[in-house]
Amino acid sequence: MRWGADARHALELLCRYITRPALANERVQCNAAGQVVLKLKTPRRDGTSHRVMSPLEFMQRLAALVPRPRLHLIRFHGVLVPNAKLRAMVVPQEPVEGAEAAQPAACEVNCAHRRPARMTWAKLLKRVFALDLERCPNCGGELKIIAAILEALVIERFLTHLGPQARATPRAAAREQALQGA
Repeated sequence: MRWGADARHALELLCRYITRPALANERVQCNAAGQVVLKLKTPRRDGTSHRVMSPLEFMQRLAALVPRPRLHLIRFHGVLVPNAKLRAMVVPQEPVEGAEAAQPAACEVNCAHRRPARMTWAKLLKRVFALDLERCPNCGGELKIIAAILEALVIERFLTHLGPQARATPRAAAREQALQGA
């Protein structure tokens, strides 16, 4: 589908669609015991209409929906496919560096189109959640990253030491659930 710049209603619907959250706010509530109650879109065959879980379990399940880094989520078709013959005619190309290319002036280096497009994760968290991870909450000093833990066993040990459940509860395959319900 394609909409022009004057099709404001269609563009608004598109923007609402692409910025929608993983869960509707109306479906998530907290009960008196402090547990998260998730209302299912449609009741299951056994009549289950809500799922009750601890806040940590809810966050684990929500985090499982986040795709891995550098995983392509957009599929291109037609001339936008990476190996399309006509792609060079449609997609803007970087200027060729050569003897003819003039060096950018000092003011152009700091222009918006020359800056990197991505923000650091700390700046994104500050913008979205108002969490300043660059400053210490106690003294206001600068914080530094001292380690990035990527090994699953080490992460499990840290989580187990801190108290929360280190592994999410295992889920059965969708096919097995359908056969069990029949």
